[in-house]
Amino acid sequence: MPEISIVGDVVAQLGECPLWHPDEQVLYWEDIEGRAIHRFDPVTETTETRQLPGRPGSFVLTDTPGRLLVAMETDLHWLDWEAGTLDHFVSVEDPAKANRLNDGRCDPAGRFIVGTMHPDPDARLVTGHLYSIDGAGQVDMLEDDVGIPNSTVFDPERGRMYWADTFAGTIWQWDYDLESGRRSNKSVFFDYRANADVRGLPDGACLDADGCLWSASVTGWALTRFTPNGTVDRRIELPVSMPTMPAFGGVDLSTIYVTSLDGGPIDANRSAGVPAGTLLSVDVDVQGVKETVFSGSSN
Repeated sequence: MPEISIVGDVVAQLGECPLWHPDEQVLYWEDIEGRAIHRFDPVTETTETRQLPGRPGSFVLTDTPGRLLVAMETDLHWLDWEAGTLDHFVSVEDPAKANRLNDGRCDPAGRFIVGTMHPDPDARLVTGHLYSIDGAGQVDMLEDDVGIPNSTVFDPERGRMYWADTFAGTIWQWDYDLESGRRSNKSVFFDYRANADVRGLPDGACLDADGCLWSASVTGWALTRFTPNGTVDRRIELPVSMPTMPAFGGVDLSTIYVTSLDGGPIDANRSAGVPAGTLLSVDVDVQGVKETVFSGSSN
C-alpha cells in the first residue's frame, strides 16, 4: 500500500490543476471557487498564495519560471507570480454564454487545449465547448455540447489524446496529429458506467512514463491507473471522496499530488481528520513525465 500524506495546511473549496514545475521544484495548484493559485515548496514545506479576481479553471507552465498562463472565467491571462500581476492574453469564449473555463493542458506542440462548462454542475447543463489556443493567440473550437470537460491528457509516443466529459462518465481517446492538432478516430477508452467494480467518475488525469493514464475517480475515493489498452491496472484508495486531479512531481517525478473538493455530506472521512479539499501526496513506484510549456512567449 503506497504511503499517502496530507500536503501543507491549505484546504480548498474546489482544489484542481496540480502542476509540478521542474525548474522551480515546486507544485502549483488552484482553488477554483476560492479564486486562488497556491505554490507549495516541498523543501521548506511552505505554501504561498495569489488571490485572483475570478475563478481559475486551469493553468499551464510557460517559458519563464514564475509565470503562468491562467484560464480564468472566459479569458487567458499571464500571471507573474512574484509581482502578483495579471496581463490579459486572449478571450476564449463569449461571456454571454455564461460558461467558465475548466480543465486544460498543453499538447506536445505547446497549444493550450481547454474546455468550458456551465458553472453549476448540479444544473446538468451541457453548454460547454473545447478549444485549442496556439502561441499566437489563435482560438479554434474543437467540440461543442460539453458538460464538464476533464481528463485532458496527451500521449505523443502513441499519437493519442485522451479527454472526458464527467457527465458522460467516459474517457475517450483520439488519434492526435501533433503538427496540425487535428483529432480523428474517436473511441471509448474507458466507460466508468459500464464497469460497476470501478467506482466514481472521471475527473482530472495525468500520464506516467509507461504510458498509463491515472484518473482521479471523483465520488469514488480513489486514483485509478489504466494501461494504454484501457484496462484497470490498479486502484489506490484515498481518504477523500472527491479527488479531482493527479499530477506527478518531486525530484524524480515519482510522487503523485492529488487535489480534492468538498463533497458535502458524503465526506464521512472528515471524522478521520482528513478535510475534504485537502492536497494529498502518494508515493508510487512509477515516474511521471514533464508537462509541456505553452508555445507562446510569456514576455
